[in-house]
Amino acid sequence: MDYILLLLPLVLFLLAYKFLFSSKSFNLPPGPTPFPIVGNLHLVKPPVHRLFRRFADKYGDIFSLRYGSRQVVVISSLPLVRECFTGQNDVILTNRPHFLTAKYVAYDYTTVGTAAYGDHWRNLRRICSLEILSSNRLTGFLSVRKDEIRRLLTKLSRDYNGQVVELEPLLADLTFNNIVRMVTGRRYYGDQVHNKEEANLFKKLVTQINDNSGASHPGDYLPILKVFGHGYEKKVKALGEAMDTFLQRLLDDCRRDGESNTMLSHLLSLQVDQPKYYSDVIIKGLMLSMMLAGTDTAAVTLEWAMASLLKSPEVLKKAKAEIDDKIGHERLVDEPDILNLPYLQNIVSQILILI
Repeated sequence: MDYILLLLPLVLFLLAYKFLFSSKSFNLPPGPTPFPIVGNLHLVKPPVHRLFRRFADKYGDIFSLRYGSRQVVVISSLPLVRECFTGQNDVILTNRPHFLTAKYVAYDYTTVGTAAYGDHWRNLRRICSLEILSSNRLTGFLSVRKDEIRRLLTKLSRDYNGQVVELEPLLADLTFNNIVRMVTGRRYYGDQVHNKEEANLFKKLVTQINDNSGASHPGDYLPILKVFGHGYEKKVKALGEAMDTFLQRLLDDCRRDGESNTMLSHLLSLQVDQPKYYSDVIIKGLMLSMMLAGTDTAAVTLEWAMASLLKSPEVLKKAKAEIDDKIGHERLVDEPDILNLPYLQNIVSQILILI
């Protein structure tokens, strides 16, 4: 320990020298001057999107920040985004940074959202596109989505008739149940859950993973802190083991009970013919990716869309008139109806651009 304390000032000096002078060799976009060691981390305070808006007003549509040892470039221009993610630039910018949580939760960076660009990632993407998220597979789960929407509308009419409604938790339940039911056949949120104990464990694990993902650990940006951050590493390692145990139990239950018409059962059927390719780890990684990445993002998008419509009563009025004219009052809007609702399509497109 004394040896480490003696070396610490030297390490800090070398890091400070690196942060002050190493970036000068790169042609980086403008941005706020970074401090030694911490870079611009001291500036990052929620809500981050407003901070980035101020930086964009000051430095332009592309600016750079330094998060400790990591260089960050922020883009807020659609033409620049297109330039970054087309042609050769798309390949250059494909990889994602490695964070400690993903090492233990995402099977050592081997899931579709964490794997490095290469053959493995391309194979995972192919599986997602052809075997999980193809038009035929999604159409087969239409009844699940319709059932969840009916449950939500029933709850709104039963429990919130004439009252102020906080949509965020309801939309979160809707998107989680849609994804989890399509993946596993189970229902974990809202009323009439599949298994309350199992549902509570799943919700607890998802919450903990979200809380410990992204920029939650300073050691991911300041490597020197990893010397003192073993407590955090033990926590996320235990979290990864708990989630793996949970997913393995779901996989084993599906394999034993022969459940049908779920993404998991389809992947297990593929495993019979290609056991090496569709290993348990690959399948669990795909389950994890679907259930984590496809839920909160969808709920936030729906909430943003509803907020935008409520702020634009004329747009909401026109959308309602189109639905009344094309669909009528005798039934709910169904997914295939979107082809006959061009104004609603434009609203969706505009929302996706704004977010």
